[in-house]
Amino acid sequence: MTVKSHRNDTFPSATATCLPASLPQRENNRRVKCVVWDLDNTLWQGTLLEGDYLHVTDDVRNIIRQLDSRGILQSIASKNDYDSVQHRLQALGLWDYFLYPQISWQPKSESIQKIALAININLDAFAFIDDQEFELREVGYGLPEVLLINSQSLPTLLQLPCVNPECITTESALRRHYYQSEQRRTLAEERFDGPNEAFLASLNMSVTVTYATAQDLIRAEELTQRTHQLNTTGYTYSQSQLQAFCKSDNHLLLLATLSDDFGSYGTIGLALLEKNRDFWQLNLFLMSCRVVSRGIGNVLLGIIMKMAKKAGVSLRAEFVANPYNRLMYITYKFNGFKVLHENNGYTLFEHNLEQLSVFPAFIKVNTPELGDIK
Repeated sequence: MTVKSHRNDTFPSATATCLPASLPQRENNRRVKCVVWDLDNTLWQGTLLEGDYLHVTDDVRNIIRQLDSRGILQSIASKNDYDSVQHRLQALGLWDYFLYPQISWQPKSESIQKIALAININLDAFAFIDDQEFELREVGYGLPEVLLINSQSLPTLLQLPCVNPECITTESALRRHYYQSEQRRTLAEERFDGPNEAFLASLNMSVTVTYATAQDLIRAEELTQRTHQLNTTGYTYSQSQLQAFCKSDNHLLLLATLSDDFGSYGTIGLALLEKNRDFWQLNLFLMSCRVVSRGIGNVLLGIIMKMAKKAGVSLRAEFVANPYNRLMYITYKFNGFKVLHENNGYTLFEHNLEQLSVFPAFIKVNTPELGDIK
């Protein structure tokens, strides 16, 4: 992901988006995926470096836990001493809630950019909480995409539409743990002495592709609503629509899960196929950004291509451009799809399926319901 910073000529008002009643329409439509906390007089009462008694209210603890249960990630941007902060948050039982905390003396806009790069989430899915008007304005000036929240608004934070996902699944509450597993993978990769393919092989990855069932529909709906970068069309579907696709003889709804030696990634891919007499059409193909470097997108696409070839049809695929999903266009081109029609950001691809790629040797592919298509 490329994180871009756009500067305005003047500081924005830091309080303009801090209360539900004052949120403009654009803010009501946004979905926050990561909340970044300041510490002193925000997450806790008191100033660490001044030796104050630090107290985290029950209300703040509840906010942290509620956001976590909703699948909203959390991090820290604080001008403090890292070791002192870690020690205090561990003592408070809160350290593990925060991913890639940035605790240093750099501007907080730079801290948030680093968090965005580490988590691979776009800046317009971030919210930043601070008690200092200057810090809020500094972030608003450097990163106008970020939602700014004054800590005085904490009592109403959990009522904001942007932190109330339409879908909350079992996997939502595990999202932080998935990212923590990814941190351990990243550390192992940094320490690995050898080529990247050898490291990927050492992970013992196993991808499983199945037909979606009624039990999967909440997570499937969540994927269509949350995934923007690795999403070919941006189409969103309700549970009732997805259920209709599952029952339809003219559609296939596929889900992919992934696991390795570090644990499960959960459900990381979805594909919606429309079956016609002479061709199948891939109307939606998406992958979680957590697996962008694992090659799983090519595996799932390869499985779909083999299924279509086995059915004796060609494969078409829709693509609708947005500011974030260029990589999915490249994925289709890389896998041999040709442009059939292109107009105003819409592309219809087609593949004759005469030549298909071989799955990477370092990924175990399981298709228990789809037959032998390897």
